[in-house]
Amino acid sequence: MKRYGRFPHWIRVAAGLSERETVVVNVEAGEPLPARAGFAGIIVSGSAAFVTDHADWSERSADWLRAAAHDGMPLLGICYGHQLLAHALGGEVGYNPAGRESGTIQLELHPPAFEDPLFAGLPAQFPAHATHLQTVMRAPDGATVLARSVQDQCHAFRWGEAAWGVQFHPEFATHHIRGYVNARADCLARHGRCARTVAREVTAAPLARQLLRRFVRHARGVQPAAGKRTADREKR
Repeated sequence: MKRYGRFPHWIRVAAGLSERETVVVNVEAGEPLPARAGFAGIIVSGSAAFVTDHADWSERSADWLRAAAHDGMPLLGICYGHQLLAHALGGEVGYNPAGRESGTIQLELHPPAFEDPLFAGLPAQFPAHATHLQTVMRAPDGATVLARSVQDQCHAFRWGEAAWGVQFHPEFATHHIRGYVNARADCLARHGRCARTVAREVTAAPLARQLLRRFVRHARGVQPAAGKRTADREKR
């Protein structure tokens, strides 16, 4: 996977952002969380960590995200970021009873998604890429669950007017998810799945990928101002 880069690069490319439009903060490595002034929005990336470990850097990030959400800052949490945002807002995160979800999965939208700023206009079902062991067991109070899969009942939620979490990876192309499937082959086997079969079933997921550019447009529309940047956080 290293030859493909890291989360911030994949997210930036899929979101259609240039390097000068983004600031990457690696909180796990000890980098300080920035002041929010001047940013149009925040994207919280995936991570190999677990929200339930309650690491100091993760809890600091949760506190920061909670304040940002209550202030109406546009937020998008991806995978770990989705779970961290749910935790920050009072939801519950834990190991998925259905086991590891990995590969190209089918998202099923709930009716509220059809009027959601990010999901409106998308079909009721479409493919997305996912790889995770933990999940949002209970969405935060006041949140609207927008999508599910066969293995995960909370694949996307919106809290308030501008905070979203998505369990799937909209930034992943097919080579990213195949790389993850191969890297997690032993774990998949422990959960009764064959990595080769999962990898063969990987397909493109262009509609899921649209979510990043939709979020950028939404964030810029919510806080239009010259020179604003979209912050892209990595915790890995």
